[in-house]
Amino acid sequence: MGVTRRSNANVVFQCAFHVVWCPKYRRRIIGGRMEQRLKEIICEVVAEKGAWLVELETMPDHVHLLVEVDPQYGVHRLVKAVKGRSSRVLRDEFPWLRSRLPTLWTNAYFVATVGGAPLEVIRKYVENQKNV
Repeated sequence: MGVTRRSNANVVFQCAFHVVWCPKYRRRIIGGRMEQRLKEIICEVVAEKGAWLVELETMPDHVHLLVEVDPQYGVHRLVKAVKGRSSRVLRDEFPWLRSRLPTLWTNAYFVATVGGAPLEVIRKYVENQKNV
């Protein structure tokens, strides 16, 4: 399974990104019910923003997201939407997060295009994060 060629009204594109971000202070807080809810929120936002989720995995102190994004929308806008909504919802639903962290996520994140490696290789890497 490779990156899919997609199109909108103006552009034909083939854009996949590997995105990684961490909780503030790289705290090891992702797990249990909160982890499941985080994954649900990420899936909701990705679908709402018209992007395509390829793979998603979480570790106690970071999130891996492999996603295809319309270049006219931009990966930066998708990441901002995912981090913003997940922070707001999770801090409401899990009050202990508010007492442990001033904000849920760091402002920074890592993003790389997946053009050089076959998408399947990156997908397996993300999928197998918890097995490493």
